[in-house]
Amino acid sequence: MQKHELISLANEMCKELVTIIDNQEHASKEQLANYLFESAELVMNLKEKDISSTDFAETLFHNVYRELTKKSLSSYTDTNNKIEILAQVHEDTLLECDEDNLDLPLLKSKFHEIQDAMAVEVKKANETIKYLHEQVKTLEKNSNLDGLTKVYNRRALSTYLTEVCSKEKLPNDLHALILDIDDFKKVNDTHGHLAGDKVLIFIANILRKTLRDGDRVFRYGGEEFVIILNRLDDMQCKNITNRIIGLIRNNKLVYKGVSLSVTMSIGATKFISGDTPDSLIYRADKALYKAKENGKDQMYVDLTNGI
Repeated sequence: MQKHELISLANEMCKELVTIIDNQEHASKEQLANYLFESAELVMNLKEKDISSTDFAETLFHNVYRELTKKSLSSYTDTNNKIEILAQVHEDTLLECDEDNLDLPLLKSKFHEIQDAMAVEVKKANETIKYLHEQVKTLEKNSNLDGLTKVYNRRALSTYLTEVCSKEKLPNDLHALILDIDDFKKVNDTHGHLAGDKVLIFIANILRKTLRDGDRVFRYGGEEFVIILNRLDDMQCKNITNRIIGLIRNNKLVYKGVSLSVTMSIGATKFISGDTPDSLIYRADKALYKAKENGKDQMYVDLTNGI
């Protein structure tokens, strides 16, 4: 991760933190520490090959999770305030009782009332936590990540290509690859759909480890993936594509004691000025069809227009 990318990430995090605190009526140093701790965990768990740090800064602190964070902080602030009030009642009760006039039954009754009230608040807090966890699950379904493979999903691909194609000219070459697992139906039919899911995760992990920071991998649907390669010439694109094919062919997934071997066909093309997302994907898809037609377990490149 480059220095300027770290600065971008830190700036986004700080801006978001200031906004969240500013929107709270009451904020505490504990909330600040908790936010920083959770942010640090997210950053430390970030794999640089999964997503460029610039994209991470934009998506991590400027998506729907921001609203969830606000709700969480607001809920905990409310609970903390109520517990502080109860603690004050507790203290006042003790002050009302002096050694000469100590009404133990009354004192015991007051303490039970306080404990019951605090138990209610703790229950409410737990219910809020459960609700927030459910929201996280919902948000994950609607986010830009594929729930199974944890790479970008088709929605994210559409957004990204729309942005790319809106530019009249790109500063560097951009190549688009469509990858399809050969005979994937046979894996599902022979070993079950759970085995198929394991294969998809296996492939996604290979792709993440193989690609450079700045390249992107998306699950396009079913057994298909899309890779966007940035800042590569045509020969470099071919070399990386053939490397991916070789890695998938030579690595085996062991599932329930059975070694599963899969191969992958890839269609490749390059962004041309005037391309739309549809035209770029269409060209890559036609190239993929040609790779399948030629015998699978190989790539076919269409760098111009049409086949």
